[in-house]
Amino acid sequence: MLKEDIVALSTPPGEGGIGIIRMSGNGIIDKISKIFLPITEKELGQRKGFTLNLGWIMDEDGGKIDEVLLGIMRAPHSYTGDDVVEINCHGGSMPVRRCLQRCIDVGMRLAEPGEFTKRAFLNGRLDLSQAEAVIDVIRAKTDRGLKLALQQLEGRNHFVAEIEDSLLRLNAMLEASLDFPEEVGDLDYLEAYSILLQIKERMDRLIVAGQRSEIYRDGLKVVICGKPNVGKSSLLNALVRKEKAIVTEIPGTTRDVVEEFINVRGIPVKIMDTAGIRLTEDVVEKIGVEKSKEVMDQADLLIFVLDVEAGIGKEDMDIYQDIDRKRLIVLVNKEDLDKKNIAPGEIEALFPGVKVIRASVKNDIGVEELEEAVEAVVLQGVLPGDGLETMINLRQKNALIRSQGQVENALQTLREVPLDCLGVDIWGALESLGEISGKTLKDEVIDRIFHDFCIGK
Repeated sequence: MLKEDIVALSTPPGEGGIGIIRMSGNGIIDKISKIFLPITEKELGQRKGFTLNLGWIMDEDGGKIDEVLLGIMRAPHSYTGDDVVEINCHGGSMPVRRCLQRCIDVGMRLAEPGEFTKRAFLNGRLDLSQAEAVIDVIRAKTDRGLKLALQQLEGRNHFVAEIEDSLLRLNAMLEASLDFPEEVGDLDYLEAYSILLQIKERMDRLIVAGQRSEIYRDGLKVVICGKPNVGKSSLLNALVRKEKAIVTEIPGTTRDVVEEFINVRGIPVKIMDTAGIRLTEDVVEKIGVEKSKEVMDQADLLIFVLDVEAGIGKEDMDIYQDIDRKRLIVLVNKEDLDKKNIAPGEIEALFPGVKVIRASVKNDIGVEELEEAVEAVVLQGVLPGDGLETMINLRQKNALIRSQGQVENALQTLREVPLDCLGVDIWGALESLGEISGKTLKDEVIDRIFHDFCIGK
């Protein structure tokens, strides 16, 4: 499969300034020479890497299809590690389609999703965690998420490699004690315990940092909830800076979940406005209330909105009883009104230990404080950390957890089992850790990983 020459459109289909057709393989320069007419007389085979060449893509009858710039990147100094050529043609659907078809005509096949990056991995130019970082770069929703993904892509996240080195060192100590007991002597259990403990602590830190990175990559799911007509839709509009939800004085205006992605201090937030929760005989509103309860159960963070003029009633307390206090912010709305039916100290008494924000969404008061509270939840409340930052996806996290389990087992049985049994745990931890870089991963799993990429990448 690596010997085949592949081609794909790397820019989105449709009209644009340019369309980029990417190809990779050791025979592509000879093949593209058959359909490319350069402006100069110098043949493509004589061109150096990292050059742009002006010319025409020709049809089967020798007619001109489009004037293009042809980029050449020679192996091994290319994205895939093989020869790579990119056609920069005009970005209309016809020139792109006809140029792509001509590449197929001369013996290239259409690339599978993620096949260019997969080749970079198989050719050793990227390890698997770096390859997976490519998709995180593409899907980054904020500057912070992009920075973490780029660190991973550059191979700057050395934390897994440090753990792997410690496990290899411990494994070497075990094998030396097993194979050369007279020369080396018994295993230094105190040193082995110290190494295992350090490994476990590093893994703990890495898993917590990975949980934070999940939020930077996938977004924090924040649900605005409360009874009807307390200002939930107005709050959504204030946060997204546009009239996303319909706002009226009629209770029950919102019948469905309204959602939008926003950037809150570098954190991608999927903010959702829900139907006001109350007992109702309206069939449509009932469905909306049930949907509201569903998204509340799935939320990372809940903003519970109260109306200072209406006071705190049974409907409010019924909603509050079903909310997890650990993921809650209470926002007391309409503080600009003279008539207040929530007494001083009443909120703190009813919601002890919960972050409370007094706001007037209509006058944009309290919105900035709410954004600060959301940021604090990510950085401190829900996911406390020690400054360690790295990008870890779900597959990598699960491999790390499996490896950690084997390390914990080795810690618990260090002096109770024979050295060869202890070695099984250590080697198992190494194999699980190797799944992150791709050293010990099966081919079908690798295929599945790259299947999630877009075609042309």
